Amino acid sequence: MNLDNSARLMEILNAMEDGIYIIRQDYTVEFMNEAMTGIFGDGRGKKCYEVINHSTEMCPWCKADDIFKNGDTVHSEIYIPQVQRSYRLIEVPIRNIDGTISKLNIYRDITNRKDTEAKLKATEEDYRRLFENVSVGVYVSSKKGRMINANKALLDMLGYSRIDDFLSLDIQKDMYLNPEDRSNFQALIEKNGRVVDYEVDFKNKNGDRVPVLLNSHVRYDSAGNILGYEGICVDQSHRKKMEQQIKEAHDFLNNIIQTSPNSIIGTDMNGDVIIWNQGAEETMGYRADEILGRMNVENLYPEGMARKMMKKIRSDEYGGRGKLRAYPMTFRKKNGESVEGSISANIICNDKKEEIASVGIFVDLEERLEMERKLGHTQEQLLQSEKLAAMGRLTSQIAHELNNPLYGIMNTLELMKTEISPTNKRRRLLDMALSETVRLTDMLRKMLSFSKPDQEERKPFDINTIIDEILLLHEKQLRENDIKIHAQLTPDLGPVYASKNQLRQVFLNMVSNARDAMPEGGTLSVTTDLAAKKIRITISDDGTGIKPEHVDKVFEAFFTTKTDSVKGVGLGLSVCYGFIQDHGGDIHVESEWGTGTTFFITLPVYTGPEEISPFS
Repeated sequence: MNLDNSARLMEILNAMEDGIYIIRQDYTVEFMNEAMTGIFGDGRGKKCYEVINHSTEMCPWCKADDIFKNGDTVHSEIYIPQVQRSYRLIEVPIRNIDGTISKLNIYRDITNRKDTEAKLKATEEDYRRLFENVSVGVYVSSKKGRMINANKALLDMLGYSRIDDFLSLDIQKDMYLNPEDRSNFQALIEKNGRVVDYEVDFKNKNGDRVPVLLNSHVRYDSAGNILGYEGICVDQSHRKKMEQQIKEAHDFLNNIIQTSPNSIIGTDMNGDVIIWNQGAEETMGYRADEILGRMNVENLYPEGMARKMMKKIRSDEYGGRGKLRAYPMTFRKKNGESVEGSISANIICNDKKEEIASVGIFVDLEERLEMERKLGHTQEQLLQSEKLAAMGRLTSQIAHELNNPLYGIMNTLELMKTEISPTNKRRRLLDMALSETVRLTDMLRKMLSFSKPDQEERKPFDINTIIDEILLLHEKQLRENDIKIHAQLTPDLGPVYASKNQLRQVFLNMVSNARDAMPEGGTLSVTTDLAAKKIRITISDDGTGIKPEHVDKVFEAFFTTKTDSVKGVGLGLSVCYGFIQDHGGDIHVESEWGTGTTFFITLPVYTGPEEISPFS
C-alpha cells in the first residue's frame, strides 16, 4: 500500500479515536494522529525512542525487528505508565513506493474505568464455591483497608451475622486488636508477595481477642500494581487456649521447683545440668545461666563422687532401685567453699523405661551443722571456764605471797618520791611506776574474782591523758624494738565516765599486742576524735596482721595466736572487750594478713549524772 499521496487516508486516520502513528524502518515518526499526540505529545520528525524515551515497557517492539523482516501483523497488550492506561496494540507492516517498509501502530484503549475495588469484586463468582465449602475464614480485601468479600466462616469467627456490616468495616481500626499490626502485615506481604503462617490478633464484634493464623498473597492488576490481598484466616483460639493451659501447668510446676528453699538439680544422662532452681543459686552461688548447658554435675561434686552417686542410685541399698534417700553429701560452691547437707535423688525414665535424666533435691544442713559445731565450741568454753576457776583457786593460794612483796615495792617507791622534786621528770616516771604497781595489785584481785562483775568506782577522765601516759610508759621499750609512735590526739574531746585502771589495762593490752605483731619494727599509730557524741580511739600497726579465719575469734576467751605460752593465754582481748562493753562502748577489729591491724574503740562522752550507767 502506497501512502505517500493518500491525503484522504490521512484525514481518516487523524479522525479516529484510536491512537495511530507510522514509523519508518529507521524508527523516524512519519505520521501521528491527534489521538496519539494526546498520548505521547507531538513527535513527528523525531525518532520513536526519542518520543517515548526508549522504554521497553512502552515500546516492546523497539528491540524486535521481525515485523520489518517478515511483514507479519502483531497483536499485543501494553500498559503506558505516563498516562496510566492499558492499550491493545496492533502493528501492521506497510510497503512504501520506494520499496521500504513502514509500520502502522494502532493503540486502542482497553482500560477498565471502574475503580479497583469493583474490579476485585467482579471475580466474586470465581471464588464463591470455595468460600462456601471451607471451614476457615476466606477473604478478599483492598489495599486501602476495606473488605471486598468474606465467607461465612470468617463472619462467624468474628461474630458478624450480616455480610454488609462486615464489608463496611475499617480493617485496621475494626478488625485488628493492635492497629499497628495492619501496617506491619502490609509491609511484609508487599515485600515478599505473600505471608505464610503469620500470627496476629484480630478482635471480634464485641472487642474480644481472636488469635488467627494468616496465609495470604497479593493481588495485582495487569500492569503489576497492587490491588489488594486475599487469603485464609485460621482461628487459633482453641490452640491458644490449650497452649495457655499447658503453659499454666508448666509455670505452676516450674514455680514449685523454683521457689523450693532446697536446691533442686536435674541432669541428663551425661551429667550436664538441665535444671537449676533458685535454691541451688542461693546455696551454690552459681546463677542458672552460668550452669544450664555449660556445666557438668561432676564439677559440683568432690572428685569421683558423681559416679559413686549414680552407682548408689542404681542399687537397692539406699531406698530402692533408681532412688537415693537422704544421703550425706558435700557440694563445692562457686567460691570454692564446701557446703554440707543431704541429697535425695531419683532417675527419670520415659515410656519405654529408658533412663533419660536424673533429679536430686539437696537439703542444706549448714546451719544445723554449724549449730552443732557452736554447741561443741560452747562445751569447750565451759571446759575452759572450769580451767579458769581452777586457775582462780590456784591464784588465791599465792595471792598473799605476791601481795607482800608488791606492798614492799609500793612503800619503797613512796619513800623515793619524798627525795625527788615534784617538778623533776623522774618524779613523773616514779609516779607511773607506783601507779603500775598499784594496778598490778588490782589485777591480782581481779584474778581472784574474774567471774564477778567489777565494782570499781568510776569517775570522769580525759581519755587523751590516759593514752598519753601509756605511750610515755612504753616509749623506750617500743623504740628499742624499732617501733615508731605516731600519735594524733584531738584536744577537748570531753570526758569519759569510766574506771581509769580498766581503760589503762585496755590500752596497755593494745600496745603490747601491736609490739608483738611488729617483731621487725614498724609504726604504731594512735588517733582520737569525736563523732556523734562518742569518742573514737583508733590504734593501728603495720605488723603481721591477723589471718581471715581468726579475725572473728580474737575477742573470745582463751583464743590466742601466740605460740609462746609465756606471752599469753588468750584472756587479754577478751577482758578488754568486756571492759569496753561494760562502759557502754564498742570495740571491733579490721585486719589484713601481712599488712597490719586496726582496732576501733568508741566510748560515750560523759555529759552529766543522768547518763551514768546503773552498773557503775
